Amino acid sequence: MSIPGPHDITRHALPNGAVVLVRENHNSPSVLVSGSLQVGAYDERPEQAGLSAFTADALMHGTAHHTFEEIYETLESTGARVGISGGVHTTGFAAKSLCEDLPLTLGILSDALRYPTFPPTEIKRLRGEILTDFEERAHDTRRMASLIFDELTYPKTHPYARSVDGYPETIIPLDRDHLLDFYTHGYGPRGMLVVIVGGVDTANAIQQVEEILGDWEGTIYEREPLPDIEGITEVRRQTVAIPGKTQSDLVLGYPGPARTDPDYLDAIVCNAILGVFGLMGRLGEKVRDEQGLAYYATSRVDGGPGPGPWHVIAGVNPANVERAIESIREEIRRICEETVDEDELRDNQSYITGSLPLHLETNEGVAQAILTMERYDLGLDYLQRHRALIEEITPERIQAVAQRWLDPDAYAIAIAGPPAEDLA
Repeated sequence: MSIPGPHDITRHALPNGAVVLVRENHNSPSVLVSGSLQVGAYDERPEQAGLSAFTADALMHGTAHHTFEEIYETLESTGARVGISGGVHTTGFAAKSLCEDLPLTLGILSDALRYPTFPPTEIKRLRGEILTDFEERAHDTRRMASLIFDELTYPKTHPYARSVDGYPETIIPLDRDHLLDFYTHGYGPRGMLVVIVGGVDTANAIQQVEEILGDWEGTIYEREPLPDIEGITEVRRQTVAIPGKTQSDLVLGYPGPARTDPDYLDAIVCNAILGVFGLMGRLGEKVRDEQGLAYYATSRVDGGPGPGPWHVIAGVNPANVERAIESIREEIRRICEETVDEDELRDNQSYITGSLPLHLETNEGVAQAILTMERYDLGLDYLQRHRALIEEITPERIQAVAQRWLDPDAYAIAIAGPPAEDLA
């Protein structure tokens, strides 16, 4: 299979600031549209946390041309899917259909993005669904540990410290006027990305996008730079008790490198060694398999436009929480203090480079890769350079990146599980 690159990805910029990227795949009877708008939780006020995600959720619930019921009856009749969701920096969208139905899905997507009406009855129903989800979140140990971890890791005023979905006290006051105002000031084509992958003709696909989006003006919020983040220099710990639970989940970590940071790929390989490769890397081997202290233990680097978290996530028996924490810290200490063996490094490099073609077997995987290349200005030849970039990483670079970003003695840790009295 050919790795996507400049030879088969067409990039076309519209005068209004939107960018369209197309890759033909005539082995597929379907087509995927994926993309993003430059609006997200970054642009909402802290006291209105969740407004951006609420607005994104509401876009498909009624437009100037179609009711909520009409939109979904049309999609169901063709087996197509269209979805829009809010994130921190962007609002994402995706549509999947048979190739012959591309005009239909593009039309529905454009209608939702350009002409939403925010029907009051739908806003009320959506608010109820969001509040129900908050109730479920409050009883989910993994979600609560992640929520508290973000609050511990980032300054209170930083967008990364807040839940994208918001909180009951920030969602309950929001009404149609709040959503409409946020939409009016934040939705526009400048910085918009549209990626189309599948059995389509490139010129025809670009023309269709130009016809439905080319005359869109709209506006987007002007953004201040992300606030600076200082490294964690002490242990920041918080526990949340959830009655009736038999498992504790913990999240331990730090602010990590942004996607454009020179350390990012080194961190990806280091993280694979720590908690990804095989059955969850060294953490899986030691904490789970050898010591039996966790049901699962893995690590992740969430590099994005800013310093997303580099963290370890584990599910443990409540009686083993402290021992599991010590074991995780020991593995972090080991990767910081001991140079990685050449064979272990090569195995992880082969795993990362070998996984790439698997991710590119689907239209979804290719579209996501193209979005990443465009969003972070990596160049359309990035996937073709990826193997060499990974293979040039040395044991010394792995140790250096671990020492720069990880610390076994200073970290944020959030634990969610049963109250202490339930364990007595």
